[in-house]
Amino acid sequence: MATTGRALLILALATAVYGVGASLYGGIGGKRQWVDSGRRAVYGLAAILTLAFAILESAFLRSDFSYNLVASHSSTTTPFFYKATAMWASQEGSLLLWVWLLSMWSSLVLFLTRRRLRDIAPFATAVLMAFAAFFAALTVFDANPFTTSANPPAEGVGLMPLLRYPAMMFHPPMLYSGYTLCAVPFAFAVGALVTGKLDADWIRSTRRFALAAWFCLGIGILLGARWSYSELGWGGYWAWDAVENASLMPWLTLTAFIHSVMIQEKRGMLRTWNASLVLASGCLAIMGTFLVRSGVLESIHAFGASTLGTPFVTLIGVMVAGSVALVVWRRGLLRSEHRLDSLLSREAIFLFQNLVLVGLCAVIFWGTYFPLISEALTGTRRAFGPQLFSRFTVPLALVLVLLSGLGPLIAWRRATAANLRRNLLLPAAVGVGTLAVLIAIGGVAHKPKALLMFGFAAFVLACVGQEMWRGTRARRVTSREPWPVAFVSLVPRNRRRYGGYTVHAGFAVLMIGVAASSAFQKVSDVTLKPGQSATVDGYAIRYVRPTADVKREKVTLGAILDVSKGGKHVARLRTTKGFYPSGNPSDGVLGNVFGGEATSEVGMSSNLRRDIWTVTDPNLTPLQPLIAEGNRKFAALMHDIPASSNPAQAAQEASALLDTAIAGLADRYVNHPWATDFRLEVSPLVSWLWIGGLIVIGGGLIALWPAPQGARGRVRAAYAARLGRDLRGAAQRVA
Repeated sequence: MATTGRALLILALATAVYGVGASLYGGIGGKRQWVDSGRRAVYGLAAILTLAFAILESAFLRSDFSYNLVASHSSTTTPFFYKATAMWASQEGSLLLWVWLLSMWSSLVLFLTRRRLRDIAPFATAVLMAFAAFFAALTVFDANPFTTSANPPAEGVGLMPLLRYPAMMFHPPMLYSGYTLCAVPFAFAVGALVTGKLDADWIRSTRRFALAAWFCLGIGILLGARWSYSELGWGGYWAWDAVENASLMPWLTLTAFIHSVMIQEKRGMLRTWNASLVLASGCLAIMGTFLVRSGVLESIHAFGASTLGTPFVTLIGVMVAGSVALVVWRRGLLRSEHRLDSLLSREAIFLFQNLVLVGLCAVIFWGTYFPLISEALTGTRRAFGPQLFSRFTVPLALVLVLLSGLGPLIAWRRATAANLRRNLLLPAAVGVGTLAVLIAIGGVAHKPKALLMFGFAAFVLACVGQEMWRGTRARRVTSREPWPVAFVSLVPRNRRRYGGYTVHAGFAVLMIGVAASSAFQKVSDVTLKPGQSATVDGYAIRYVRPTADVKREKVTLGAILDVSKGGKHVARLRTTKGFYPSGNPSDGVLGNVFGGEATSEVGMSSNLRRDIWTVTDPNLTPLQPLIAEGNRKFAALMHDIPASSNPAQAAQEASALLDTAIAGLADRYVNHPWATDFRLEVSPLVSWLWIGGLIVIGGGLIALWPAPQGARGRVRAAYAARLGRDLRGAAQRVA
């Protein structure tokens, strides 16, 4: 089957190259049959890659260690769930997943537009197939997932311990879905620029894919943050890591596009801006993929150094240069029909919001790539640390939250004093009242940025609540429905609007969690013996006793801690650290057990007010003399096995003795406890970060969900009117 898999990858590459050629030939020459052939090549590519994906996945599920990829990333003891998802934990498997997802999304968009965008679609198809050809070529020539070994091992290495966390198995596919979905609007933007068909029709056909890319990237980012908080053991959910930043940057530009495209739809403005945002999102998505695979920047998420850097840099260079050239070439056709009528208008607020989002992206881009820039200019690699990121991003985030509340309340074109008073009076009072209450309570005034964030978030929530209430009231007046029915019936009639409101509310809640947990977190690194306690933010945390769990594939050492406050029991925490075998003979037979990668399991008690969080770092120093002595004895024992009368039985006895020795070390740790290191944290309102993220996801689902037929008819009528205005404007410019 491995030979079949390799053949399918070669066939996929040939199909992608053919799709590029057929689409360009048909598009340039106006040959419809070639255009259709190029589109069908995309469908064929999806079928070919689906079969290749299934072959590799089945190899993982049946633990076929003749595949080098399976041997290095799975084992017979790996749980079924992780076997099924281990493929994209590897460089080769993730590239296959990337190109397979691209082929599926490309097939979907070309099927949906098969009778529309006839001038643009061939060139969009060529761009999508060029992406597919690039990634297929990587899997064929540089990172082939179907390489095999003539003498496969009896047991595989197993999945990297850090990845044995449920959210991490969904995190990469969601990010890859977001990255590959970015390619769809990018391709259609290129097609629109090449053909000069720059009316709103191409945006209408691909806007949902841009929203889906934003949605998938958001879920991927949230899952990654949860993994970092619950599994890595450093105490946070965001470290401004290079790969974290790489996924955030296209999410920011897509957020800007989703807002500014409404201005183009309503007023025919910001065409150059919108085209640039779509093209930038596509370029940033490829750059994010590049960061994970090239190893040019250090990251816990990256695959390490590889030979893929040069191809990716070449592709990114072509994309950036081509995008700039196309926008400059078509700058005349991209000229806006109208200008801002007033700075107090929804257009202006959306434009300011876009500038803040792009400013955030620029700051993050500079900080992420600063080590490379510093090395190129000075010869020394310097990092842009978390404190520097926060210094620039926090003020921008404050402005962004405030604008997310203002935007929906201000009228299009020009807001009047009466309009501002009617829409802003209540939310402003709620925001100011929140600030006053928090200052009166005390304890937050010394953190002015966090205080402002709480006030702005309250303002946003009041804005959304007010708009929801007004919409429900109007619905109830016209339909005579009860309040709950009117509210539920309100959303399907305008999913984009109310989905957006829900996203804004979720974002405000999320930022409350971020501000509180960042500004008011209390951290203490302590060394405790059983029975000893430490106090963190008023909580007394007592080390009760050590724990141990022994398995051949992992030895787990941990601790149980009791949390109380004011003499009352609050929670019991259990935290562990798992030690995996190193596989390095130089560590010795017994030392190998503790010499591999170690993973922390967080002990945590969460509620809506705070998280109490802890990890342990077991002190193995007192065990080292016993491990060294065991290594010597086992080395002598293993040396004598070949010369014994029954080597198989001797090996079995040695294995049983090793199990006994490991259990003895674990018993020593539990029954003769010594001081152990802990990190103890109390973080307020962290749960609101995850709740806010779920609300954002819910709002995204509302906006993505297909509208009822009547609503679609109204949207089509609006686009028809928009198209008519575009055509009239074009005719006037020609005349």
